[in-house]
Amino acid sequence: MSDPSNEYTYDSQRMTSPVYDCPAHSADLALLGAALSKAQAEIEGASKDSVNPHFKSKYADLASVWDACRGPLTKYGLSVVQLLAADGAKVTVTTMLLHSSGQWIKSELSMTAQKNDPQGIGSCATYARRYSLSSMVGVAPEDDDGNAASASKPARGGDAPAPVSTARRVPSSTLPSLNK
Repeated sequence: MSDPSNEYTYDSQRMTSPVYDCPAHSADLALLGAALSKAQAEIEGASKDSVNPHFKSKYADLASVWDACRGPLTKYGLSVVQLLAADGAKVTVTTMLLHSSGQWIKSELSMTAQKNDPQGIGSCATYARRYSLSSMVGVAPEDDDGNAASASKPARGGDAPAPVSTARRVPSSTLPSLNK
């Protein structure tokens, strides 16, 4: 084998990358995929019912995202578990989508809290949980805002966590075939 830091491994339990231990999943995803497809057909946009005081805009909070997806996920035998870990100001949320068949998908998202205190860590954890859950199950706000992509900064410093990127480009020829 060549340099192991550039290799992906695949076994019957998971696919991992040495650089970024996600996405990971069970060997078979057929039942989970079918159930998620049905659930996503019923999932509606999350209500933007919270106000961002720094940007003076509305956004869909974590409770709204859960409200948008909980019913359809449950109806098709899907559940979500979110585990938190912190190392100083760095917060990592591991989100797992589980199917009643035992099939699963896992992803991790790490962010750095702007304030290294309980409120800053808690805010960062909630932010990461909301984005991770939305991404995992396909929930979008009713009208996605572009504040994060804009160059403007909050007037009073803001509490939005800064993303931590640990991914790097890997040639597609090194990825295993999932259609075996």
